[in-house]
Amino acid sequence: MQGKRENESVGFYARFWSFVVRNRVSIQDLGILLAILLVLAYVAFQIDIFETEGSVSSGELLIELDETLLLGSVLALGLLGFAIRRYLEQKREIARRIEAEKQARILAYQDPLTGLANRRQFEEALRMAIASPPRTGAVHAVIILDLNGFKQINDAYGHGVGDDVLVVIGQRLQRTIRDGDLLARLGGDEFIILAQHLAGAESAANIALRIVDELREPIVVGSIHYDAGAGIGIALLPTDAHSGEDAVRKADVALYRAKAERRSTFRFFEQDMDRLVQEREQLERDLRAAVANDGINVRFRPSFDLRSGKVIGFEAVPSWIAADGKEVPPDRFLPIAEETGLIYALGQRIFEKAFMAARQWPANVTLSIDVLPGQLRDREFGKTILQLLQSTGFAAQQLDIEITESLVVHDLEAAKLALGPLRAAGVKLTLDNFGTGYSNLYHIQEFKLDKIKIDRRFIENMNEEETAKMVRALAGLGQGLGLVVSADGLEGRANNETLLRSGVDQWQSSGDLVTIEETERFFKP
Repeated sequence: MQGKRENESVGFYARFWSFVVRNRVSIQDLGILLAILLVLAYVAFQIDIFETEGSVSSGELLIELDETLLLGSVLALGLLGFAIRRYLEQKREIARRIEAEKQARILAYQDPLTGLANRRQFEEALRMAIASPPRTGAVHAVIILDLNGFKQINDAYGHGVGDDVLVVIGQRLQRTIRDGDLLARLGGDEFIILAQHLAGAESAANIALRIVDELREPIVVGSIHYDAGAGIGIALLPTDAHSGEDAVRKADVALYRAKAERRSTFRFFEQDMDRLVQEREQLERDLRAAVANDGINVRFRPSFDLRSGKVIGFEAVPSWIAADGKEVPPDRFLPIAEETGLIYALGQRIFEKAFMAARQWPANVTLSIDVLPGQLRDREFGKTILQLLQSTGFAAQQLDIEITESLVVHDLEAAKLALGPLRAAGVKLTLDNFGTGYSNLYHIQEFKLDKIKIDRRFIENMNEEETAKMVRALAGLGQGLGLVVSADGLEGRANNETLLRSGVDQWQSSGDLVTIEETERFFKP
């Protein structure tokens, strides 16, 4: 019982202290008013009672009416002042809350960088547009755009400059839309437009053309000049979609097709696009599962010496048999592996399997493997390959790394950094697709190449005199530099004599690939 009273006592003091804290200003004001009243009352009693004691009658000892009125007036004025002050404070507090709510709403519906609408505001506007369908023959358009090459701005000059560029982009895009259309920034360099009640697809195309024209002039930020092209995807409501989510997805599909052209252009959504994108997404899921389950194997394409006809090496080619039993060609799944980052795990496994298979070959037979751009962006690429060579027991001198001309030109420094350790360890380097017009003598000198492989398009058309002259010129250049010259894509040996006279040393089959077990027949006498 005593404990209960103590708890109630503690609770009372806690509630009292909470009341004092919450109302500290009010208590302070009332305290001032009470102090004034006490002073006035003291003065009245001092004059009427203490200073006049014994000289006035008992009736005169009472506080006079005027003094009572004075005290009441002071009390009323004090309470009035207190009420006015509290009213003004409440008014200011309400105004602050309204402003704070206004700012919170702005932040919730506005992109803080560009001042445009954000994703949330766009989605609400799109829901309202769907609830208000266009008249017969008219459409709503969802137009999504993504800048070309914007990542290079951030990488080269920093995100501060990139933000300044986005602000200018937002201002320019605002000039391309009609009154009543909504322009929003989804994030990064991606913007989206909701254009309602358009007359048809032509009107949506006109908006896209205005965007292309508006972005044609370079953007100047300080000393930076940025040619701001954009890929644009368009989906129409209700022609292409009946829901907001589906409209945005299909506009994004059209954007994917526009971005593939690597220039400022726009594309409308088409059903074939959707089918291809869905197939690509399914292929990506299957590829992830295949990589996780070690379902990508290796087959080999033989290379021969033109004079002796003997096999001098094999090129390792990734081989994937999908779950339905059909073979997926490398030129279809390797780009997806690069885009998704699977190329690192996939490439390492391909190297490992190829090394394990090739270590049983004769010492004079080489293993060649193509390297993709995504692999060269890995700073640890050379170190990883050297570790695999050591762990598998395959000789570095038997390995031949093939790189394409376009890869060397586009990322020369990355290629030098990745391949330098391999070159120092004795790994050979071959320049593939030679003659396609990208590389020059500087690149050949920089990499200290061992071999050039003339592109198969030249070899396949050697019956044309101009093409034959080109092959002789390329082969002569290779021989003059002391390099082995190989021809890619030959079938059979019909052109061997012609190639030999042209200066070609080796040729690689373009026929069927062989398994590791089938490679043994090439070594039999």
